[in-house]
Amino acid sequence: MKRAVLYLRVSTVDQTTANQERELREVAVRMGCEIVRVYKDHGISGSKGRDKRPAFNALIRDGNQRKFDVVMAWSVDRLGRSLQDLVAFLSELHALHIDLFLHQQGLDTTTPAGKAMFQMMGVFAEFERSMIQERVRAGLRRAKDEGKRLGRPRFRAPHSRSTIRPARSRSLPAFPLAARSTWWRG
Repeated sequence: MKRAVLYLRVSTVDQTTANQERELREVAVRMGCEIVRVYKDHGISGSKGRDKRPAFNALIRDGNQRKFDVVMAWSVDRLGRSLQDLVAFLSELHALHIDLFLHQQGLDTTTPAGKAMFQMMGVFAEFERSMIQERVRAGLRRAKDEGKRLGRPRFRAPHSRSTIRPARSRSLPAFPLAARSTWWRG
């Protein structure tokens, strides 16, 4: 019986991994795999690197210790959005003789066709992320063209100009040099 782990990820804290987990557990039973651990990253974008995804990082560390034989994930975009990161992850898994199963794509990387399909899906996941970024930029440009102010609102205390300008124009007393060098010593 192969030892399997599940990797589940959602991009926002409002989303849940429950559906991913339920489906993958059913598939693992059909495949005759024993699930030895479930790794979950909640509210973390797939564009984040390994160091920003604690569960994904733990999965890779445990893989290096050969604690499992198969990684099962809902789809390629749950693993990441960068082709370079996906290919590096796949290479790591295969160097350790660990297989990858992606439910939505029906992908099994034990075959050459599965490896090729994985790389192609990575290209499309990266393309999708680029399209999302472009739509966000277009929305920001449109908002700017409509005269909307972008960014953090400026803080203005009431009557701030009337109190700050006179204070700036007044000459402040000089701080004694001896006190300046010893003030931090207590």
